[in-house]
Amino acid sequence: MDSGISWGVLLLDYTLGAAMWTLIGRFGMTIFLNEDSDFFFMRAFMKFTEPMIRAMSFLTPGFLVDRLKPLYVAWFLFMIRFYIMPLFLGYDVMGMLSFPLESEAAKIVYDLGQIFR
Repeated sequence: MDSGISWGVLLLDYTLGAAMWTLIGRFGMTIFLNEDSDFFFMRAFMKFTEPMIRAMSFLTPGFLVDRLKPLYVAWFLFMIRFYIMPLFLGYDVMGMLSFPLESEAAKIVYDLGQIFR
């Protein structure tokens, strides 16, 4: 990857991006399953995201439904990745695919699509 972004910035973005998408995945899973479900993926989503939700509880409004809290915390991570990281770390964000994690994922999907062409 020759984007000119340092490895430290990429590691930070990949970590925040993975956390953000995991929180979104947890929200999606709670649409179909209870939070105390025995399904392996639901337990994994709960285990990995619960510390993030607890850490952000001071910013989470009390009236928010529990099932929406992962989505609310994911929104904060998105705002950090979209506004704060480029401002302080000096790289441009022109759209969703300007995020290093999502850009790499889009390239992989495109390459896989070329196989079946």
